[in-house]
Amino acid sequence: MNRYAKVIVDISAEAVDRAFTYRIPEALSRRIAPGVRVVVPFGTARKPRTGYVTELMEEADYQEDRIKEILSVPEDAMQAEGDMIRLAAFLAREYGSTMNQALKTVLPVKRSIRKNSRRKDPAEVIRQLPGTGVRIPVPNQEQRAVLTDLENRYEAFRTGSKEESFRPSLLHGVTGSGKTLIYIKLIEYMQSIGKQSVVLIPEISLTYQTVRELSAYFGDRVAVLHSRLSEGERYEQYEKAREGQIDVMVGPRSALFSPFSRLGLIIIDEEHEGAYHSDTAPRYDAREAAIYRAGLCGAMVLLGSATPSLLSYTRARKGEYALYTLKQRAVSGAALPHIHLCDLRKELAEGNRSIFSGELRRLMEDRLSKKQQIILFLNRRGYAGFVSCRSCGTVMRCPHCDVSLTAHNDWYRNSRTGRQEGALLSCHYCGYKAPMPKHCPSCGSPYIAPFGMGTQKLEAALRREFPEARLLRMDADSTARKGAHEKILAAFARGEADILLGTQMIVKGHDFPNVTLVGIIAADLSLYAADYDASERTFQLLMQASGRAGRGDLPGDVVIQTYDPSHYAIEAAAAQDYGMFYQREMSFRKLLRYPPFTEMLCVRFQSEKEAAVIRASEEAAEYLKPFAEEKGVELIGPCNPSLYKVNDNYRKILYMKHPSHDIIIGMRELLRNHLQQGPFARDVLLGFDLEI
Repeated sequence: MNRYAKVIVDISAEAVDRAFTYRIPEALSRRIAPGVRVVVPFGTARKPRTGYVTELMEEADYQEDRIKEILSVPEDAMQAEGDMIRLAAFLAREYGSTMNQALKTVLPVKRSIRKNSRRKDPAEVIRQLPGTGVRIPVPNQEQRAVLTDLENRYEAFRTGSKEESFRPSLLHGVTGSGKTLIYIKLIEYMQSIGKQSVVLIPEISLTYQTVRELSAYFGDRVAVLHSRLSEGERYEQYEKAREGQIDVMVGPRSALFSPFSRLGLIIIDEEHEGAYHSDTAPRYDAREAAIYRAGLCGAMVLLGSATPSLLSYTRARKGEYALYTLKQRAVSGAALPHIHLCDLRKELAEGNRSIFSGELRRLMEDRLSKKQQIILFLNRRGYAGFVSCRSCGTVMRCPHCDVSLTAHNDWYRNSRTGRQEGALLSCHYCGYKAPMPKHCPSCGSPYIAPFGMGTQKLEAALRREFPEARLLRMDADSTARKGAHEKILAAFARGEADILLGTQMIVKGHDFPNVTLVGIIAADLSLYAADYDASERTFQLLMQASGRAGRGDLPGDVVIQTYDPSHYAIEAAAAQDYGMFYQREMSFRKLLRYPPFTEMLCVRFQSEKEAAVIRASEEAAEYLKPFAEEKGVELIGPCNPSLYKVNDNYRKILYMKHPSHDIIIGMRELLRNHLQQGPFARDVLLGFDLEI
């Protein structure tokens, strides 16, 4: 009897978004299964194409004499698990992408690369960096209670529980409460029963500390997978996972798709972070993808945070997640830091025009005299926020994006003379660079200067006012080179600097026992962003930054500098009270029907042709109106996003809001099918962001 396979062809044409039927030759019948990579003839193409088997069939669903035969299964091809193919189908279905886009996400390494014995293992590089050593304490009573319950629940589940899948768990622990120790002990438990683990972190900057801590316990059974690795390095890490040479994979979102055959645990550290949302199609939420993958293979999902997302905490309160709480810091005698709230309006009224409030300056001088370390957080890189003419008001803007250029304290080289002549202006969205003008391009005035502040300007101010202090700066500019994250953090851990200053990458999850002071230079920067969750992100950043102080035996202080000390997000952060913030923010969300009280879909339109993106978004809104009225869906827009033009592409957005997930997805599919058949299909790129 003939057997058939559905194969999705791995080609770049986005229009090809369905599986095609092929006959399975007898010689290959034992090697063909869902997830296997195959070589097939395709259309009129002279060269065969590669693809992936999505399902097997006993009967053909197409005209028999027109069905072609699978040619071969590559000997050196990495064969994806059937679960990964089903995960790709979930991403495509849930987030409105093509199947090809989803496959390229879950199967990121698409061809074999010759192994290079001289290539350095990225995890081993981190392990060999000089450091201060890693302390792995014995779990305290609070931690043991969490571990015991998690292990007992999982044992009951895997040995015959009637649950369909293992319920996800949320670990809500104050900063410094020992969440990492919980992770280590759970990974050890998984090792004891022959299972593998994935540890997701929100940013590459956390790789250094996470790998050092895990490697201290599990040695070379730990590997790393992230975007800064070369293609060859990613391939080798992928192969280690597939061949069972490792037990733990660490990395940002893409590490979720490690080809473990015995996956037992997925840890999502700092689960509240926006970095877990993909910004390219499929625009998936790694937390939801992790839960789906865990359901396929019977794995445990543990989400950890000191400031859980409102969605996760709400699910835990409803019982959809199991909730575990750590209320005390892990180090005996360590307490939460003392918070100083500094009103910058009063500082200005009292004549202080410095970057540093009087309280922050006093505490910095005290800590420097005691040889203790300081972290200064400013969530804006560069030298200044924008450059403006004082005569006519012209702001230097990017010619490709709808944003102002940022001044950087970097020198550009004159291509004609070869001399370094001035500072650079840079766009943080498309990378455009230009020299700092000496005169205003509009009115010719020489009074053109940078305004605002970035990390480079903060560094310059520190060097002026604290000339004896040893400084390290960590932002996207200082970490552009490969390995820079690890080197900066290792140097600070060894005590080679007194002050570490930088953007949000320095305030997430790092543990430096000698840091006793954290200064938050401008707490308001993210507070008034044009997003409904701006208050939540601000509160989380302030709490995470504050949590870096006083994690060891020494007490800690935090100075929060703000122009709006009465805002509830800042008040709650100063009080270190998650419950206070949760109640206030949920009241706001309920009043305005924002997630998690409703589901919200953002439809994104993008085109190099401004007229096309305007007409497509307007037609979409008109088409959806009768369906929205019938289903009770709230439509908002179309309108301009906060950035109307990015990299010479114009953008429009349209929102849909409704409590029912199925109704939102149904509306999305109606719109997608309508626009794909219309006149804008070639010119306008459609994207979907789902907030739940």
